[in-house]
Amino acid sequence: MPTKPNPQNPPLRPLKWYRKLAARKGRLEADAFIVEGERAVRQVVENYTGEILEIVTAEGTANPYPQYPHRTVTESQFRGISQAQTPQGILAVLRPPWEAYSDSLPMDPGKKLLLLEDIQDPGNVGTLIRTAAAFDFSGVILTEKAADPFSPKCVQATAGSILSVWLRRTGDYLETVQALKKRGYYLVAADVNGKEDISALGKRKLLLLALGNEAGGLSEEVLEMSDYRLRLPTIREKAESLNVAVCGAILMYLATRK
Repeated sequence: MPTKPNPQNPPLRPLKWYRKLAARKGRLEADAFIVEGERAVRQVVENYTGEILEIVTAEGTANPYPQYPHRTVTESQFRGISQAQTPQGILAVLRPPWEAYSDSLPMDPGKKLLLLEDIQDPGNVGTLIRTAAAFDFSGVILTEKAADPFSPKCVQATAGSILSVWLRRTGDYLETVQALKKRGYYLVAADVNGKEDISALGKRKLLLLALGNEAGGLSEEVLEMSDYRLRLPTIREKAESLNVAVCGAILMYLATRK
């Protein structure tokens, strides 16, 4: 059965165009990425209307957003372009912020920022972005070895919060950290060999919280640059360390309790 375009839409894109958005190269070439699921799409519609290029639904799924270009595809076609394990029949195609792959900082970065050094699991990265948004962190800096924040699994883990903070994915992150420190940001590094003093999270008004790779932790360069190395007071005999997303969530929560 042929797809049904909205009469006001431009010519239909081939279905393979949507499938290519699963890969970073495809996203960069198309200057687009996908947010899937009813709740996630509602989140972006309610907060980021200017970034939405198109709503795509499977036949039989209602489209509650008639103000945007809309395309209906068959259920089989939707499964073919969906990256979700259980497709919900609705997705939004969005334009990513062009600054996300640069090292230029916003004019006003905000008071609380997150640094993710080489965190490679997209689920962890997405969860940390979502948690940062929930605890009013303004921005997230990612290294080039970190998972791409606009990859399907990462976007899914953000549950629609992918655009709720500014993002910078750059190989020059050490220079970016230095620039922030010159602006007065207090760099707190999560380190299993650090000290157990959570008051460090509230010593300055401007905070940069650094979390490291799932297996190796933070690099020596970041640890040496840090103003404080913080360890959560866990019981090592029972659990040597925490999942990085769990650790980050606890630390971001504690940063709001200063």
